[in-house]
Amino acid sequence: MNQEKLNCIIGKNIKKYRKLYNNNGHKMTQEKLAELINVSVSHISSLESNKTRKGISISNLYKISIVLNIPITKLLEDNYEN
Repeated sequence: MNQEKLNCIIGKNIKKYRKLYNNNGHKMTQEKLAELINVSVSHISSLESNKTRKGISISNLYKISIVLNIPITKLLEDNYEN
């Protein structure tokens, strides 16, 4: 698997689990996720829309998994059609 495909998978999974996250009836916004892991909102947006060439650091991937309360492996699962 190439880096571009991996970035796409991770971005789609971040978006999926961010939208599924529910804290007392409130969904996680890009803004809140960015704040909690200390990155810009534009970085989260770029990841989710697969518009980044850099991808995501392991550290930030881990932070996202903690914030969303999911195993990090869920962010790497390829459950999408091309």
